[in-house]
Amino acid sequence: MLDANQPGLVLGVVGTGTMGRGIAQLAAQAGVTVRLFDARPQAAEEARANVGAMLDSLAAKGRISVEEARAATLGLHPLRTEAELAGCHVVVEAIVEELQAKRALFTRLEEIVGPDCLLATNTSSLSVTAIAAACERPGRVGGFHFFNPVPLMKVVEVIDGARTEPWVSAALVALAKRMGHRPVRAADTPGFIVNHAGRGFGTEALRILQEGIASFDEVDRILREAAGFRMGPFELLDLTGLDVSHPVMESVYEQFYQEPRFRPSYLLRQRLAAGLLGRKSGQGFYSHEGGKQQSVPVPAVPQGARRPVWLDADEPAWRDALRNVVTAASWTWDEGPRPSPESLCLVAPLGRDATTTALALGVNPERTVAVDLLFGPERRRTAMTTPVTRPAFLESALALLAADGTAVSRIHDSPGFVAQRVLATIVNIACDIAQQRIASPEDIDAAVTLGLGYPRGPLAWGDALGPGRVLKALEALHTATGDPRYRASPWLSRRARLGVSLLTPEG
Repeated sequence: MLDANQPGLVLGVVGTGTMGRGIAQLAAQAGVTVRLFDARPQAAEEARANVGAMLDSLAAKGRISVEEARAATLGLHPLRTEAELAGCHVVVEAIVEELQAKRALFTRLEEIVGPDCLLATNTSSLSVTAIAAACERPGRVGGFHFFNPVPLMKVVEVIDGARTEPWVSAALVALAKRMGHRPVRAADTPGFIVNHAGRGFGTEALRILQEGIASFDEVDRILREAAGFRMGPFELLDLTGLDVSHPVMESVYEQFYQEPRFRPSYLLRQRLAAGLLGRKSGQGFYSHEGGKQQSVPVPAVPQGARRPVWLDADEPAWRDALRNVVTAASWTWDEGPRPSPESLCLVAPLGRDATTTALALGVNPERTVAVDLLFGPERRRTAMTTPVTRPAFLESALALLAADGTAVSRIHDSPGFVAQRVLATIVNIACDIAQQRIASPEDIDAAVTLGLGYPRGPLAWGDALGPGRVLKALEALHTATGDPRYRASPWLSRRARLGVSLLTPEG
């Protein structure tokens, strides 16, 4: 049993690129002796100098003391040969993301290190089980997946391979805590937690774009300003680079045997072929000049004519919110049980499209506009038309919704608007991660908030929105499209029907 908190712990880091350097810095700051090795000559020495400079910079900014920086730097030891890793208690590899290269490295390390040395892989997408399979003692191999930039991304996934022994994961959890990071435990499955849970954000946004529901920039504005994401999905794709993002989407989809929830979009494959990679190529979904994303002009709100407003909403609170918008704008009410011929029909459905809602209510779809109120009326509002909504009534609706200065987006007809679709997908995927026992509910939320920067963990977010609402939205999407990507996870369905939190573990 390895004590990760023991004095004199020696950690080997193989691979001194950005990830390896970040891991070495964290360990050295935690008082661990770090041995650095890289197959490229001089790379280990360069890594030591780089990490030392980072530590000096932290000291200059007052984040650590000069003495702490000096002690950490003295704990970094560049090596010339792999053989010098003998005597390490733990070795973490951060080399190229290729299965055969990692397996060959671990096979060599077994001949160098002692029988109790823990071997950890920082792989982000490969199977820990497959890496360990080449070892004589696969039980001492575990996953230790950090995120870039390592010192700032305060989460690390501790992955159990099929034959990983309990002491290995326990030691890696303790080591992560010693290094100041939040460990989250994950089973060895495609994408582990973070890259698995993150599938819904981009893939559903791409599906919305592919269906012609809204432009990429409008989708970004809705998800930033209504749902509260720091960055829209197309901004994120441009930042990451399509040459990085699309292969991951395809890999996770194939590794899960074409699970519909993870289905990629041909749109990315086309753009990748065209060299529209994002910021790194100067053009992606957005144009980038000097590394800076160029803004897309926001359409002006038309000055639509005032007309009576007839309201209906799936929830009483949403109806009240719409009444307040109409009252604040001093527009006229249509209080009749049926809308008069000149009235604008303003509806607020959950999960359904504007067409289905209008037909179900028996109102004229030519005068119907739907509004998304999942996140309340205070944030950016989304107006959705039927295919036959007359322009004059759309212009009136947009003018009304923007009358108090709130931003408004216009989209075409879609079950679940934009925000409802994306959030329901995110919550549903997280629920299925819990259902498959890949990770605990608590670790899922911690991994996503720390690893992806979402405003909330997906399970806590589902609780805030209401599990029943999320389930209703998914069921409506599934009914409207017939697409199994929207089938509800049993974890979500059961907890919604029981009226309990999505964070409720199995009894």
